[in-house]
Amino acid sequence: ASMAKEGGLGEPVIKALLYGAVGGIISMIFSIMGLTAAAGAFGSMAGGGIGIMILIRAIVGAVIGLFIGGVIMLVVSAICGGKTDYEANVRVVASLMVLWPVMALLGFLGRFHFYLGVVVILGVSLYGLYLMYVAEVKALEGKEPAARVVSIVLAIIPLIMLLSILLYTSRNFDTTGIQKYNQMKEQNEMTDLMNSQFMKKAMEEAQKSEQESGAAEEESR
Repeated sequence: ASMAKEGGLGEPVIKALLYGAVGGIISMIFSIMGLTAAAGAFGSMAGGGIGIMILIRAIVGAVIGLFIGGVIMLVVSAICGGKTDYEANVRVVASLMVLWPVMALLGFLGRFHFYLGVVVILGVSLYGLYLMYVAEVKALEGKEPAARVVSIVLAIIPLIMLLSILLYTSRNFDTTGIQKYNQMKEQNEMTDLMNSQFMKKAMEEAQKSEQESGAAEEESR
């Protein structure tokens, strides 16, 4: 309720950059450690490069998401009878983006257990909707009944998605489906490890050949 509703877009942009950078750094570290699908696919050698791209995308995505989120929040605020000043809504979105690093920190859990990752993402999403409800009522001065209805409607979406995922997995996996999934994941990780070792050996051979050609060129000079 006491947050500033005006003062320019500099402060919310800085917040978005900060939260995006923190979330990107967390994702980059997990990528280098091999705790993401991208790192597993390309091996530990490519993990650093992929991690840097993840960091860049997180920062750029945070700024873009800030302004797009401001438009969405403006529509929600208009429905709830709250403030329709774009800057105020952008400032609210910037504050809500504090969940970005939290999502990045907990997102890797799905690599260890599929259902655990789904439940964690659902929990963070629902908590984000609760914070949006509080922001709409306290900061944007929207009508509480309308804000409650909008929040409930929006909360139904991730619940439907979760139910769909559970129904899909229950139909496509038998009683030992999870074990088979874990076995396939282990086989894929072993294949990725072999590929990374092959790539490493190939790069070493290429570097050795380049050094030899460079030495031969120096001798000829």
